[in-house]
Amino acid sequence: MTETIADILAAHRAGTSTPAQTIARCYQRIRAHADPALFITLRDEADAVAEAVALAAKDPSLPLYGVPVAVKDNIDVAGLPTTAACPAFAYQPAQDSTAVAKLRAAGAIVIGKTNLDQFATGLVGVRSPYGIPRNAMRADLVPGGSSSGSAVAVGAGLVPLSLGTDTAGSGRVPAMLNNIVGLKPSLGLISTTGLVPACRTLDCISVFALNVDDAMMALRVMGAPDAADPYSRDRPVAAMTAMPDKPRLGVPRPDQLQFFGDRHAEQAYADALRRWTKLGAELIEIDIAPLYETARLLYDGPWVAERYLAIRELIDATPDAVHPVTRQITLGGKAISAADTFAALYRLQALRKLAGPTFAAIDALVLPTAPTAYTVEQVLADPITLNSRLGTYTNFVNLLDLCGLAIPASIRADGIPFGVTLLAPGGRDADLASLGRVFHAHTALPMGATGTKQPPLAALDAPAQADAIHIAVVGAHLSGMALNGELTALDGRLVRAVATAPDYKLYALKGTVPPKPGMLRVAAGAGAAIALEIWSLSPAAFGRFVAAIPQPLSIGTIALADGAQVKGFLAEPAALDGARDITHFGGWRAYMAELAKAG
Repeated sequence: MTETIADILAAHRAGTSTPAQTIARCYQRIRAHADPALFITLRDEADAVAEAVALAAKDPSLPLYGVPVAVKDNIDVAGLPTTAACPAFAYQPAQDSTAVAKLRAAGAIVIGKTNLDQFATGLVGVRSPYGIPRNAMRADLVPGGSSSGSAVAVGAGLVPLSLGTDTAGSGRVPAMLNNIVGLKPSLGLISTTGLVPACRTLDCISVFALNVDDAMMALRVMGAPDAADPYSRDRPVAAMTAMPDKPRLGVPRPDQLQFFGDRHAEQAYADALRRWTKLGAELIEIDIAPLYETARLLYDGPWVAERYLAIRELIDATPDAVHPVTRQITLGGKAISAADTFAALYRLQALRKLAGPTFAAIDALVLPTAPTAYTVEQVLADPITLNSRLGTYTNFVNLLDLCGLAIPASIRADGIPFGVTLLAPGGRDADLASLGRVFHAHTALPMGATGTKQPPLAALDAPAQADAIHIAVVGAHLSGMALNGELTALDGRLVRAVATAPDYKLYALKGTVPPKPGMLRVAAGAGAAIALEIWSLSPAAFGRFVAAIPQPLSIGTIALADGAQVKGFLAEPAALDGARDITHFGGWRAYMAELAKAG
């Protein structure tokens, strides 16, 4: 049975399953799937289960509590080698990438590193010395690349969440070919610290999931500025909202659509547009010629030089260590001049000016994720041309600073999955998700290749009042705790259960009635993720609430695991004299439960 992130969290929090049991089932599925080319490095099962057992002692309100995740093997995971699918390049990272660290702080458990087109160069998934992962939907098809293993791991139902990367479409094309959701975030939203670069100015870490809500949950955990990443940007992730009654969706002029003779794909796209109109969308034809011209810049222009720069020492010293197709493409960047680079930058800026008004007039652009699909045999016979075709509708996206969401649309009569991608200017990730989740649910497609039905769409959080103030509570004001009534009496509304960044310690204060904790901020990474709740209050209620807070507690700014910041309870350092350090419990609720057991 396929499990979404929501399914896993509900089971863990209800006590019907434990994180250790979930991880054990994950490994059972991997063994049953029996694809030696899917993972480059699979973590030792006993090690992963031990981490899950330790996690069970913490508060289950962590946003990804016990969720197994697979990571593309060009993203660092401490304790596992990073190969980028090139044995001669492999190294042992000293620490997690920022994205993985955030997932782990949120309770996720990494189970392995997945295969990819070497150095993330390709959209096909066949350019790896570690083999070709088996497409989850049809074994003869390419799995899609470069994030091949990550997409297959989700599509086959082995894990509910995986990380890929996306420079030219690597987080979208494999999503379509495995009938799953691929979220390509806005540039700079997820830190690329700890990512082996392909094109540093365009790279982003992407998310694969079984549905849009799961993908957005992961994005909220990882999406935050990172001082260690010079390309990081402060782009807060908004909340998803109800789909507009009549969204304005851009579509290409009919004469600009390209399917390379694939009538099934052409029909599937037409069917997808009809579905959008049934959902109330207004379709607006636009000229996508500037997008096509932008796409050509990616591989015909100077950005290939970035790929060469990323592996220059290796490819110059030992060219035979690089896959022949990857080597051919990458060495093309060696001869690009500075003058060529500036000429391309000038043209790109002009194309951005042309594209801007188009996106200002629509809520999103709806394109085929890929114009067709190819078999492994076809791609091996013509590796560059067919790969290039798969990027027809993807290569321009990062050059234009767009965000994208690839969603399944249908299963064609020949058994090949087809999908569409929503595109919008950077920063509008939640807007795309608000549209995409409704469309995906309307298709009633099974999730991935498992045959399992999509769950009903979850209700969205009620929109907060425009002037509402959020406050984080960590102890006696939590739901069901002794002082929660002080919030409800002020018409406080529970927004969500979350956890802090791993920068805090929690103490049981001495002599307080009722018992209260004190949370103290420490150096970044020197503490733990502490479970808490976010409540919403009107400005007047917030003022009354804060005015009643006694010493030694105070209100400060708290950093959350998902990168957000919120006002919340902190303790004065002087209050910790004689206090018990309970940080290892991960939250006040877990500590109080342990006290109750002790009698």
